[in-house]
Amino acid sequence: MTSYLGDKDEVLRRLRRIEGQIRGLQRMVENDSYCIAVLTQVAAATRALQAFALHLMDAHLAHCVASAVEHGGPQAEDKLREVREAMARLVRS
Repeated sequence: MTSYLGDKDEVLRRLRRIEGQIRGLQRMVENDSYCIAVLTQVAAATRALQAFALHLMDAHLAHCVASAVEHGGPQAEDKLREVREAMARLVRS
């Protein structure tokens, strides 16, 4: 089960908004927009993706990781390792 299942509509709405931002970037390049204007929009899209990732990470911690820790055992260790690795990838990106 996914941790965002109860919030799926909101997750999809956020992704559609980000998709719109990326399409806007494509249009800007097609229209030869000023580089700084494009870079400003890249920064906005990047922040939107980061906010989405944090939202998803929060949901994962609250649901999947909390449930695994509650039950203990090797599954809890696996979930904690997964989340540490995911956080490291997010920080590097």
